[in-house]
Amino acid sequence: MTEETAVPTADAAGVRDAVTVNMPADSAYLSVLRTATAGLAARLDFTLDEIEDLRIGVDEACAMLLSQALPGTELTTEFELTPEGMRISVSVLTADGRLPARDTFAWTVLSALAGDVDAEVGPDDRVYIVLYKRRGTLEPT
Repeated sequence: MTEETAVPTADAAGVRDAVTVNMPADSAYLSVLRTATAGLAARLDFTLDEIEDLRIGVDEACAMLLSQALPGTELTTEFELTPEGMRISVSVLTADGRLPARDTFAWTVLSALAGDVDAEVGPDDRVYIVLYKRRGTLEPT
């Protein structure tokens, strides 16, 4: 890793390397989110395969959430870059705060692509899917 690609860590003032993207909860805007995901993952020196996995993983998480988003709300995606990897939290306001089912094919695919995956319900029935991908994790063959 060179100095130009090194990921900044929190400084004495507590500044962290994070990006938040708010956009309408509509699948027409997902290409913007896929592009942001790829750009931030490239900044962390993820491999091309890892970048593509994250792009597809974020897309899958959004698809799970958009199906229950309240009309007219925003999809919020928070990216946090660390020296070890990237944490991505995707959330949307819902009518009933229903968590995505973890026994579905979609959840299995998401887990395989993104590494660590979790879901939670926050205030006002906002549902979150949180992905955490570590850099350079090799899958056993």
